[in-house]
Amino acid sequence: MTKTPTLPVFYISHGGGPCFFMDWSSIGPADTWKKMESWLRGLSKTIGQTPKAILVISAHWEEQDFTVMSHANPPMLFDYSGFPKNTYELKYPASGSPELAKRVHELLSGAGIPVQMDSRRGFDHGVFIPFLLIYPNAEIPIIQLSLKKNLHPEGHFKVGQALAPLRDEGVLIVGSGMSYHNLRDFFSGKDVGSVSDTFDDWLTKTVTSLSIEERKQNLERWLQAPGARLAHPREEHLIPLMVVAGAAGTDIGDRIFTDRVMGATTSAYRFG
Repeated sequence: MTKTPTLPVFYISHGGGPCFFMDWSSIGPADTWKKMESWLRGLSKTIGQTPKAILVISAHWEEQDFTVMSHANPPMLFDYSGFPKNTYELKYPASGSPELAKRVHELLSGAGIPVQMDSRRGFDHGVFIPFLLIYPNAEIPIIQLSLKKNLHPEGHFKVGQALAPLRDEGVLIVGSGMSYHNLRDFFSGKDVGSVSDTFDDWLTKTVTSLSIEERKQNLERWLQAPGARLAHPREEHLIPLMVVAGAAGTDIGDRIFTDRVMGATTSAYRFG
């Protein structure tokens, strides 16, 4: 029997709300998100194989305990407000996977990590917005794993380590967030370029470090990074990276996308 190749893991930026599916010119330059949109549309071609299923850790779902989506046909969860009507009519009819949800629960429980199941949860925009571009035909089952409300880096890294076997089982693991996420500064007109550059440089050096132990330590101590709290007043959009880095094992990270968006540098990474 041919062994399934080990899949890479990704930390992606998913944009701002439904930004790829609206006229952005009323908010900023019309092409603000075009480079990111184009990159997301081409991402699937870089993977090398079609995953059997996808596990997404989205910045937009937090629970007291880690929680796995087990809905067989997840509904849409429009967890944004104030956007054009058409953005509330988007559809992403990918199926869920109760089997994968059970497997995730098994792996986390086996690692001594408390985990719950949620049979009603739908796809939030950290999933359906980027995946409408990555896999627009919605042909691959997708489930989500929540963040834990405490947002402790160490605990999320440990979750990633527990999930690593999925990579050899045909499951694509994706952390969906934003490497710079200070919305107040985004929309204030404040010059955030230098702060975002400084944090992005630190993050990229950390992710691409040849020392896996150094990568782990730096990510877990991310608050010591230059510009950390200016880049992330609240870290929910960064924490999916901790899960992904844990699942990466000994694979070295690579920055596969970067752009200046609304004055701030934002990047995405791949391991494996």
